[in-house]
Amino acid sequence: MNYCTRLKEVRLVWLLSVFIALQGAFSVYASALEGTILFSSDRSGAWRLWTVQADGSALSQLTHTEGEGHDVDPMFSPDGSQILYSSTVGGTVGIWVMSADGRDAQRICDGDQAEWSPSGSMIAFRRDGRVWLRQLKSGKERVLSPDDWPLCSGPAWSPDGKEIAFASRWDAGNGIYILTSKGGTPTKVYDKKGACEPHYTPDGSLLVYETESNVCTVQPDGKKNRMVTFQAGVQRYGRTNPKGNHIVYCQGVTENGPWELYLVPIKGGYPTKLTSGGSDMNPDWK
Repeated sequence: MNYCTRLKEVRLVWLLSVFIALQGAFSVYASALEGTILFSSDRSGAWRLWTVQADGSALSQLTHTEGEGHDVDPMFSPDGSQILYSSTVGGTVGIWVMSADGRDAQRICDGDQAEWSPSGSMIAFRRDGRVWLRQLKSGKERVLSPDDWPLCSGPAWSPDGKEIAFASRWDAGNGIYILTSKGGTPTKVYDKKGACEPHYTPDGSLLVYETESNVCTVQPDGKKNRMVTFQAGVQRYGRTNPKGNHIVYCQGVTENGPWELYLVPIKGGYPTKLTSGGSDMNPDWK
């Protein structure tokens, strides 16, 4: 055996040992994370709601609706007892609510991309390209976004319930804006690289959002904008865990998927793959 061949074998053994060590480190890392991750997946055919533990265990299907309808955009209620989601069951897009175990599903109203208020008494949602608010007990609704603002989407409440972040599309592209929950003139946060899908961290200090290909964070005042994911492919739909120190997001080879869920520290780092098989999107973490 010549020297070059031997050197190649040594390098191969070294790389293999590093890979095994990293796998072990990632397994320990994932097993230390807690909570339940709720998401939408087509792994059983049509898009349905599923849950998995943050350590990758206990994968379970929640919705089993028959027919061609799809269930997407799920979110746990603040107390974790209910789930809000969008569904096309019945032929039209609507906002639904059910218990956290998948029972007692009921349609609330037309619209999609709904999010609970911190108190759980209201929802913000999208309908006809506008941001709306709805009181759940009375059913009273009002439009929040200005009349002349086009194609608004993805409303998200601040932890104190005083503000709502959302995205709006203009000729130059998508941007992220903030409104008070009483309405008024939106304030721009960031409008580059197709920014959209904003979500507050639990302490309200940051917004997690997506660009055309990466998950990022930015302060609500537009400062300290930074990229969190750097991997090849496309990363989207970032949401934090209850402690606010990790992000769950979906990653696809292209913007058409297929999508898989990953976990990453909010300060950045090497991501851990959580799911595989089918496409998994729209995660929420409780």
